[in-house]
Amino acid sequence: MATATTYGARAHARAQEGSRTEAMPVVPAGAWPAPPCEAGHLVWAETVAAGNYTHKVLARGTELRLTDLRGDACAHLLLYAADRPWERLNVADTVKVQWNAYLGEGQLLLSDQGRVLASLVADTSGRHDTLCGTSTLVRNTQRYGDGTPQSASPAGRELFKLAAAKNGLEPRDLPPSLSFFQGVEVRDDGSLDFTGSAGPGGSVTLRAEQDVTVLLANVPHPADPRTEYVSTPLEVLAWRVAATAPGDPLWEATPEGRRAFLNTAEFLAARGIA
Repeated sequence: MATATTYGARAHARAQEGSRTEAMPVVPAGAWPAPPCEAGHLVWAETVAAGNYTHKVLARGTELRLTDLRGDACAHLLLYAADRPWERLNVADTVKVQWNAYLGEGQLLLSDQGRVLASLVADTSGRHDTLCGTSTLVRNTQRYGDGTPQSASPAGRELFKLAAAKNGLEPRDLPPSLSFFQGVEVRDDGSLDFTGSAGPGGSVTLRAEQDVTVLLANVPHPADPRTEYVSTPLEVLAWRVAATAPGDPLWEATPEGRRAFLNTAEFLAARGIA
């Protein structure tokens, strides 16, 4: 189809309606071909290509499932309180308040205000990282020859900048991120051991405990020793359920977690939200 004229370009563009590619958002999300059997109505359905990013604002009580489809995805994550982005994921507090540097089912993702942004309600991967953050322009340029967003080896921080800008945020608003599906362990001498992926099909499910802005970058882990830029697609699905409530085992699991949930509940109640 000729695209040299405006009419031809318009006809070509309109002919793409309804086309599907391997990596793309599905709109509406309910048109996703195989929704999770436990899910209610999907509100987000997308496959994020290797070396790409995505973002979304999710309501409190939404579950977000990330799946490493082929075994080499690495989902770098940032969270912000949706209407007040100065409250954001604090990886250091997430680790120290819960006495645990290793993410898994039952862990909470905490803000710098001591409140719960999201809880990790399911995990079949077990290979995650709270210590290294994401890749940078300088490091990717040294390792792969380029780290700009449009290159074949984009850095995670550069993609986060784009996702942040689309939500009214600036580079200075990007704190350290955490990552799922590529693991790191601390050796006895304090050095880090890259443990890699658990293989294809691993997933994690997060539950939003406040309205949150989600930023995701699917890029290789900065500690990945492979010389090639290796990354594979990441599946993202989200559906509405309900926020964690008192009496839930997750709420009552630890004194530290209970206090974080109480801090969150008090704040939301004062705003007339819960």
